[in-house]
Amino acid sequence: MVSGTARKVAEYEGTELPSSDYNEEDITAPPASGTNAPDTMIIVPCSVKTLGKIANGISDNLITRTAEVCLKERKKLVLVLRETPLSYITIENMRKVTLAGGIVLPASPGFYHKPKSIDDLVEYVVEKILNVAGVEHHPKIKWEGEVLG
Repeated sequence: MVSGTARKVAEYEGTELPSSDYNEEDITAPPASGTNAPDTMIIVPCSVKTLGKIANGISDNLITRTAEVCLKERKKLVLVLRETPLSYITIENMRKVTLAGGIVLPASPGFYHKPKSIDDLVEYVVEKILNVAGVEHHPKIKWEGEVLG
């Protein structure tokens, strides 16, 4: 699923998005039903608007409805926020989603792997998303520990 807003942002940023199997406005699509809930849903990037809707049970499009289905069916829901700084309202909404069983993953790269490019930073966040979502992959970035002293 790709929102209309995501398409506008992607166009502005010069990024191509894949085609979508479902229209954002079609809340009758299969993922909107608990009988066809996805095992995992990842919303990336997740706007604070979408976070707020999910946190407060506002299922007004296919994305927010499917997220609600994931929560009610105890499926994995990962919201990747890229907003910063965070307001109290956003933090409260993150808390609500977390208490409901969702995972909030800010798109904040680590630096312990000594990234040398923007791609290295993006790869770190993508690997973190895949790890949290339980998607099998071959991570390039792993903490191996450090001998201190």
